[in-house]
Amino acid sequence: MSDIEKVKKLRVITGAGFKDCNLAIKESSGNLDKAIEILRIKGISKASKKMSRNATEGIIAVSGDEKKTSLIEVNCETDFVAKNDDFIKFVKELSEINHEYNSNIESLNKAKMNNGETVENNLVALIAKIGEKITIGKNKTLESTDAMNFKYLHTVVKDNLAKLGVIVSLKTKVSSDAVQNFGKQLSMHIAASNPIALDQNSIDQSIIDKEQELVTEELKNSGKSEEIAKKISLGKMNKFREDNALLTQAWVMEPKKKVQDIIQDLGITDLKIEEFVRFKIGE
Repeated sequence: MSDIEKVKKLRVITGAGFKDCNLAIKESSGNLDKAIEILRIKGISKASKKMSRNATEGIIAVSGDEKKTSLIEVNCETDFVAKNDDFIKFVKELSEINHEYNSNIESLNKAKMNNGETVENNLVALIAKIGEKITIGKNKTLESTDAMNFKYLHTVVKDNLAKLGVIVSLKTKVSSDAVQNFGKQLSMHIAASNPIALDQNSIDQSIIDKEQELVTEELKNSGKSEEIAKKISLGKMNKFREDNALLTQAWVMEPKKKVQDIIQDLGITDLKIEEFVRFKIGE
């Protein structure tokens, strides 16, 4: 094989430019494997410089079935790259591996992809090829033997890839159209209403404390008496809890009712929301 043919092959294998491939072939004395290593080392150098930039675009991928479902977020710098074929191919394969490893990020990074290289190495190679910062963001797997998972994707990019993804797990012994319909609608509600906890008691205390600080600061210079200010503060905090807990949110399909009212109306006594997860690019 001539050097020019090796350069062409190296470009196909690595996605690097002609000049870089030509220099790598010369530096490796025509050894393709060595040339790949040289480009990878250079790619790591390029990638490390890119990692200081912001990656607020990307896509969410979903994998699995109603018993075990996974979400993973992969970020990049521009929406243009989020639609790039190489990026999409990487995320789709990564999503399946993430599902297999139950969203364990350490195991995921060390896992082998179809080309025999680890996720870590493929990520570095993709950064070098595309020229943008790319990071693996949030990931989560919901699995239960006695519950059903429902998923919803909003602003779909392609297949199982979107800008926003939701999984919600419902526990019940009843298998009916009513349960299926509620599960689908509930996943859409979560996408639209962005609850931060299942119920008011489950909202993280640090979030409550921060909101209380903001409310107190807001009322400090209002001119209200201390007694009135306390009543206003209490009302605002109660409203904050109600609006951010899934069960007490206004149902998006019928805002005069809360989510817990819709569950009660279904008349399925053992129906329970077990867990939910919502990922949105940029949040």
